[in-house]
Amino acid sequence: MALLCFPALADLHGDGEYKLVVGDLGPGGQQPRLKVLKGPRVLTESPLPELPAAAATFLKDQHEPRTPALALASGPCVYVYKNLRPYFKFSLPQLPANPLEEDLWNQAKEDRIDPVTLKEMLEDIRERAEVPLSVQSLRFLQLELSEMEAFVNQHKSKAIKRQTVITTMTTLKKNLADEDAVSCLVLGTENKELLVLDPEAFTTLATMNLPSVPVFLEVSGQFDVEFRLAAACRNGNIYILRRDSKCPKYCIELSAQPVGLVRVHKVLVVGSNQDSLHGFTHKGKRLWTVQMPAAILTMNLLEQHSRGLQAVMAGLANGEVRIYHDKTLLNVIRTPDAVTSLCFGRFGREDNTLIMTTRGGGLIIKILKRTAVFVEGGGELGPPPAQATKLSVPRKTRLYVDQTLREREAGTAMHRTFQTDLYLLRLRAARAYVQALESSLSPVSATAREPLKLHAVVQGLGPTFKLTLHLQNTSTARPILGLLICFLYNEALYALPRAFFKVPLLVPGLSYPLETFVESLSDKGISDIIKVLVLREGQSAPLLSAHINMPVSEGLAAA
Repeated sequence: MALLCFPALADLHGDGEYKLVVGDLGPGGQQPRLKVLKGPRVLTESPLPELPAAAATFLKDQHEPRTPALALASGPCVYVYKNLRPYFKFSLPQLPANPLEEDLWNQAKEDRIDPVTLKEMLEDIRERAEVPLSVQSLRFLQLELSEMEAFVNQHKSKAIKRQTVITTMTTLKKNLADEDAVSCLVLGTENKELLVLDPEAFTTLATMNLPSVPVFLEVSGQFDVEFRLAAACRNGNIYILRRDSKCPKYCIELSAQPVGLVRVHKVLVVGSNQDSLHGFTHKGKRLWTVQMPAAILTMNLLEQHSRGLQAVMAGLANGEVRIYHDKTLLNVIRTPDAVTSLCFGRFGREDNTLIMTTRGGGLIIKILKRTAVFVEGGGELGPPPAQATKLSVPRKTRLYVDQTLREREAGTAMHRTFQTDLYLLRLRAARAYVQALESSLSPVSATAREPLKLHAVVQGLGPTFKLTLHLQNTSTARPILGLLICFLYNEALYALPRAFFKVPLLVPGLSYPLETFVESLSDKGISDIIKVLVLREGQSAPLLSAHINMPVSEGLAAA
């Protein structure tokens, strides 16, 4: 048995008995078959139209009984099986062909060019054009000179079709995070696109573009609420996409090609062909790196629900399967042959079963003891064990989901209202600032010629108050001379011995206290504002000003 696609575990008949689904190359390597195993024996097997590139099980509706569907991605199609019988076939939409290529085949159809000229011009288009050639033209370029004419006569009347193929596939929850919730299929194509399919109608819900061809996918969240998608591509980068984003939001640049991608809680664990594991945040920050003793062949997630444990499994070329929690080694499993695929989950009636397929076509099944506890070894420092405890997060209610959708739909209007209010606030602040500068209402001078700073202190209970003005020259080296102090006040309420006096020479950096006394004349327990103006001789506009809110005279109020 030669296993091709990743093995999948699913309750195919809704009876609580989880079975193993694998792809077999078949006799002679030419007859691919789909095999279902119950324990170590083959329960059923059925022929496949093509070799599968990826496999996934998902629930496509809420109908009873809740039996999952099996999706096999092969070439440009997704074959969906229900109850192990063909249910639906989804084909990727065709891509527009190169117009120059179409024109050449039209000329060949009319016998205006010979096959040799056709080959030369197609090779020139393949090297220069941005749109790739169709499969028909690529096959033609591989032929010998003696086979070209027969191929042209056979295919010249056919329309040019350019079809992409599926490179990777995974599932994404539709609107609930429950284990038995409806899921969507997420496809990565050779055309550098990601497609999200509706689970019932199999129509395209969303299309996202990538700079390179995706080879590994990891998703989290729900499509109708919020989701985050990580795609490892052939150019050695990992791109992070979120809901309603047509292009990647973040990019993680790797120093080598990725050979596996697994999400453990909020950490993306990436295996590279430099025999190392790397941990990244979703924003691209590298958290840790672990060097492996051999090349990494496959990776997958180990999740033990009973203990809230999530770890990453890595199958190595030396026949080892290593299990890591972050960068801490938990366990090493040694196998007689190199492991090419891993799967962990419920198999039969056992919740924690490890399925391994080997390079030679072998199948290894290991059951984790229910009392087993993974012990972190190596004595490496890390976060406390309490940090790894799984929190009991409540489910999202329908009201929460509806409110989230409502806010998302009105997001544009909310943003515009916020921007309008922000612009009005900035306009009012600018007008108030200009008015303060023009009327010198600020306690700090706005001119560079007279850099001054003023603040006032009122002392006393009344009816006589001591008013102290602290005037400071904030320049670095130039003294200021010729300043005047003027008080403006209600003469029916207050009396000052000097309402106008000169200021002595102000030395830079020193604060000069200027004292005067204010006598309150009112016995009604009221107070008013006293304005202090700092003037320059010969100028009518004040340099700066201060408004002093005088306290109520407690002496007169008591009398």
